Amino acid sequence: MIRLIARRRHATVDVNSAFAAKETFGERIADRVAQFGGSWTFIIVFSGMLVAWVVVNTVILSRLGGGFDAYPYIFLNLILSMVAALQAPVILMSQNRQASRDRLAAALDYEINLKAEVEIMALHDKLDRLRTDRIEAMIGAQTVQIAAMDTDLRALLADRSGSRGDDAVRRTETGR
Repeated sequence: MIRLIARRRHATVDVNSAFAAKETFGERIADRVAQFGGSWTFIIVFSGMLVAWVVVNTVILSRLGGGFDAYPYIFLNLILSMVAALQAPVILMSQNRQASRDRLAAALDYEINLKAEVEIMALHDKLDRLRTDRIEAMIGAQTVQIAAMDTDLRALLADRSGSRGDDAVRRTETGR
């Protein structure tokens, strides 16, 4: 991060592309299974399959001499247990990957925030330097103005005291 700041380079990184660059085939499959398993499409399709299983085994096949999985639906329970046994670890793998992605995003956010903080501190330093230079320039200009006013005031006072002396001489000459 310090090198990026020193070289004035961008520090932003796309989390998804950085994470996708190192994911394996199995991890991509786990993400897709978890994405589908946590959707309304999965719930509707799975519910439809369960209803179809029950209707086929209870109503249709029972009229033809009995279904292959009668009422307590033991085979259906076995299939549901296997689906749950396989789906749970896949979803956990996907959640672990999401947690890793979140940690990477947090680390990248920290780096961006650190860079922003350093840049803000640099801007504060620049503003302080500009403000100090401006104040010094104003003080210098005021010093010059005060010196010029002092010179003008001394000259004015010297003229007035000299003209008062001339007035006194004139008054004595005229008798007033």
